[in-house]
Amino acid sequence: MLQLVCPCGVWEPLGHGSCPEPNSPRGRGCCPGPSAPPPGLKTPRLTPRRLTSEPLDTVPGVSRAGSSMGGQLSAPGGGGSLPRPVNADWMSALCPRLWDVPLHHLSIPGSHDTMTYCLNKRSPISHSQSWLLQLLGKLLPCVTRPMVLKWSVTQALDVTEQLDAGVRYLDLRVAHVPEGSRRNLHFVHFVYTTALVEDTLTEISEWLERHPREVVILACRDFEGLTEELHEYLVACVRNIFGDMLCPRGEVPTLRQLWARGQQVLLSYEDERMLSRHRELWPGLPYWWADQAKPTELVRYLEHMKSCGRPGGLFVAGINLTENLEYVLVHPAGSLRKMTLPHLAYLTAWVREQSPGPGARCTNVIAGDFVGADSFISDVIRLNEKLLPC
Repeated sequence: MLQLVCPCGVWEPLGHGSCPEPNSPRGRGCCPGPSAPPPGLKTPRLTPRRLTSEPLDTVPGVSRAGSSMGGQLSAPGGGGSLPRPVNADWMSALCPRLWDVPLHHLSIPGSHDTMTYCLNKRSPISHSQSWLLQLLGKLLPCVTRPMVLKWSVTQALDVTEQLDAGVRYLDLRVAHVPEGSRRNLHFVHFVYTTALVEDTLTEISEWLERHPREVVILACRDFEGLTEELHEYLVACVRNIFGDMLCPRGEVPTLRQLWARGQQVLLSYEDERMLSRHRELWPGLPYWWADQAKPTELVRYLEHMKSCGRPGGLFVAGINLTENLEYVLVHPAGSLRKMTLPHLAYLTAWVREQSPGPGARCTNVIAGDFVGADSFISDVIRLNEKLLPC
């Protein structure tokens, strides 16, 4: 588990040790140790962690086993041990000085187009795409659909694996498939997913129950094909599944405040009508999207946005590269994975130079593609050390 340095030593999460100098003048009131949780905090309910037995390398060329950070490491004990997540509880492992920092001043890792690991190979082209792409999908489905699929997949880890790896912002593009049943909601990115929205939200809720001091930001957006009735159905699902875990709209909370209330979910919803009716929903988060295929242009865009000043609340800086139809047609043998992976080192170098906090040039959520392929997640988490006094 990633440990952040506290002014009085190395902070270890509750239940895994205590501050080396809990009673020192520098450390007093900072690192209470496992036997003295801060006032107002609920004692976490310990539950067994589910371990996945699914293959780790579902996307060719993306290795997750043995990655240095932000992936899976073997548990101590030698051969035959099961893998354990590295950053599954990074929020509770933060130095207690950071527990009172509002979420929009922390550095939070996110995944762009979270659900694209389960796109349906037999899915029609999304109705929101260009008429040309839809036409090609109908005339030459055996050629068009596999090509579109290669350029639509942005993640290799499933949603539980992303959460285990430390992702705390999930980008959920919701859609109703025209040929589907009346309330069959899926996710979409050029094509539709096999996963249903209700099942995915339940999976996230179950993960949160196993990690009662972790907080997620769920960004529901796009809403392709959703009628007002389907919007109300989706919000009802959200309320039924998460219940008291939902943090109502208001001032951006701190971790300490959320823990005291037993809240773990901030859900942004990009539909003004629903926002006006449901206090559980937060406005859509500003997303800095460069719409660039070249990493140098992407970084130039992000630096320009920083120079304009950060938004007042939660917001996302996307380090995801973007192709267009012309680029895809010129690179028929390519894929988003092939375009992204060679540039991850350059993009992560930019990430390591960022700083969270209230300053005009500070970052907040940083979202990327293929989040388990390198040290991106751990690098974003580690930025929180910059909030601590030297």
